[in-house]
Amino acid sequence: MNLSPRRLPSRRALLALALFAVLLTVTPALAQEGEAAPAAPTNAAAAAPDNIFVHIIKSVGFFWVVLLPTSIWLIAMVVLLSLDLRMGQAIPAGFVDDFTDTVNKRRFKEAYDLARSDPSYLGRVLTAGMSRLQYGLDDAREAALNTLEGIRSDKEQKNNYTAVIATLGPLLGLVGTVFGMIESFIELSAGSNPNPAKLAAGISHALSVTLVGIAISVPAITFNTYFRNRITQIMLEVGHVADDLLTQMYHNSKKPGVPASPAAAMPAAPVAAATPVAAAAPVAPPPR
Repeated sequence: MNLSPRRLPSRRALLALALFAVLLTVTPALAQEGEAAPAAPTNAAAAAPDNIFVHIIKSVGFFWVVLLPTSIWLIAMVVLLSLDLRMGQAIPAGFVDDFTDTVNKRRFKEAYDLARSDPSYLGRVLTAGMSRLQYGLDDAREAALNTLEGIRSDKEQKNNYTAVIATLGPLLGLVGTVFGMIESFIELSAGSNPNPAKLAAGISHALSVTLVGIAISVPAITFNTYFRNRITQIMLEVGHVADDLLTQMYHNSKKPGVPASPAAAMPAAPVAAATPVAAAAPVAPPPR
């Protein structure tokens, strides 16, 4: 198809006009995107989420009124039981040797004072047993066993608080979960267009309280098991050592006493023998 020279410039002009119109349409859009692009980092920085731990602390909210004292209570019980259940608190170093040496020297009053002045578990058990030792070894063992059971009961009662905390942790978390879900459902029922931010805040509150409750419960269960085994071990050790010392003291008290001055009794034999000799000396021979 042959094109006339006059029609070619007109088509070129139309093509140029179309290209110019496209440029006019695209350029403002590109300019707007260029202007909005620097604002994106600012918005992203403003919407940046908090640290996970800060977010959990904020999400728990007023439930810290219950969860924080519970955590402090658990820490206090762990520290108290750790100090009470040391082996040095139950059987002091050197006490057994000192007590045994005193008993072997038959200084029973001194041994009793040594046990009574010692605040350890072994000292308390020995004091109770020695006070009944005059009525027999069985009575002494029974008195010592009763004292030992009293010490065990006291430590187990303290350890029971860790079991209570271990039970309360998940229950408090469950209360927070229910509360957060109620908040979320209230937001859903408010209208046809619920606020996603409020909905997410309710769910986050529920999960955060549950997490903190479990975080309290897990160490409480662990410490409860550890302290229960520790109490059993220490009470067995104290019972065995106290029984051995009471038995040793009882048998030492039944041994016959050693003479106070054995050398003083030695000259009595020559004196007694000299008496007949002296009496026979003045006898005169018969007359012839």
